[in-house]
Amino acid sequence: MIKTDILIAGGGIAGMSAAARLAADGHSIIIVDPAPADIGEGTDLRTTAFLEPGIATLKKAGVWDAIKPTGAELRVMRIVDAGGETRTPRETADFDGAETTQGFFGWNVSNKAARVALMAKLATLENVDFRFATTVTGFTGTARAGVIELSDGETVEAKLVIAADGRNSSLRDMAGIKHKRWAYDQSAIVFVVTHDKPHDNISTEIHRTGGPLTLVPMPDLNGKPCSSVVWMVPAKRADDLNALSDDALSAEITHDTMDLFGPLDVASPRAVWPMISQVPSRLISARLALIAEAAHVVPPIGAQGLNMSLHDIETLAELIARAKHNGDDIGATSLLKSYERRQLPKTLARVGGIDLLNRASMFEPKTLRDLRYAGLTAINRIGPLRKLAIKVGVGK
Repeated sequence: MIKTDILIAGGGIAGMSAAARLAADGHSIIIVDPAPADIGEGTDLRTTAFLEPGIATLKKAGVWDAIKPTGAELRVMRIVDAGGETRTPRETADFDGAETTQGFFGWNVSNKAARVALMAKLATLENVDFRFATTVTGFTGTARAGVIELSDGETVEAKLVIAADGRNSSLRDMAGIKHKRWAYDQSAIVFVVTHDKPHDNISTEIHRTGGPLTLVPMPDLNGKPCSSVVWMVPAKRADDLNALSDDALSAEITHDTMDLFGPLDVASPRAVWPMISQVPSRLISARLALIAEAAHVVPPIGAQGLNMSLHDIETLAELIARAKHNGDDIGATSLLKSYERRQLPKTLARVGGIDLLNRASMFEPKTLRDLRYAGLTAINRIGPLRKLAIKVGVGK
C-alpha cells in the first residue's frame, strides 16, 4: 500500500496544474493519467486563453514564467455583431484590458506548450509522482482515507482524491455522483490561420447565426500574423467545413470574417468537437473532490472552461492550506462541504450563463438576432453593464 497526501486522476492541463499548485504548498502528490509519457511533437496548434485570476494560480504553482513566453497577450476582447440583413458588422464592442485591475485580459497559449511547461515543472518536484499509462480501476472513500486501486496493480491510500479525469470521469461514476448533459446540435471546428492584417493582440468574436466565430491572437507563424480559430456552427456545417481542402476552407473563413483580417490561410490540421454542457449533481463524495471537466463542461465561449477549472483548483488549495495550517484533516468531509458550498453555485450559474450566451449566438430568426444586437449595444454603451461584463469575462 502506497500512502500519499493527495491522488489526482487526470494528467491534462487541469490535473497537472492542480498537482503543481498543491505540491507548492508541500503536499505529497501522486498523479495518474492513461496517456504515455511521450506526448510527441505533433502539429496540434490548438490553444487556451489563460485569464486572471487563473494566471495567479499558475504563478503560485511556479509554472507561469515558463508558460507565458510561449503565448500572445490578450489586450482587447472584441465582440462583433453581424446579424443584420447583410454580412457586415453592425455593432463592435471593444473591452480593453486597460479597464481591468491587472491591465490585460490574459494570454493565449498553445495547449502543447502549456503541457510541456507543466510536465517540465512536475519533473523537478520531489513530492510529485507522475504515473503515466495508468488509470484508476477502483475507489473507496472511508472516514480515514481514500483507497484507490490502479491499473498497474498498486493500491494507494490518500487523504484526498481529486477527479480531474474529464467529462466522462470514471472516478465520478465510481463515487455514484450523477450528472446532467445536454447537446446543441452544434460543433466547433478548431484550427489555426495566418493573415495579412496584424491582430494587434485583439481577440475577436463574431456573431451572426449558428454560433460565434472566434479568432484569438497567437505569436507570429512563419513571419505572418497568426490566430487560433474556434468556429461554432451547426453540426452538419462543421462536418462540411472539415471536408473542405485547406484552400476552400481558407476562402470560407475569409468570407465569414468580412475582411476584418484580410485573406486568411489555414495553417494547421483541424479538429471538430461536438458542443455539450454538463454539470454534476454534487462536487464531492467521501474523500473525493471533482474539478475541471469532471465538474463542468461548457461551450468555448469567453475562454471560461479552463479558467473555471483553475478557480476550482485555487479554491480547493486555499481550503487545504488552511486545514494543514490548523493541523486538520485535508480530506475531511467538512472541508469538502466547504468546497462544494463555494464552487457548486458558481459552477451552476456560469454553466447556465454560458448556455444562454451560446443559445443567443445560435439565433436564426431576425427578431432574435436584433434582440441580441440590442443587448450587445446596451452592454457596450452603458457604463455599469460594461463593467459587469468585464468582471464576468475575466472569471470573477
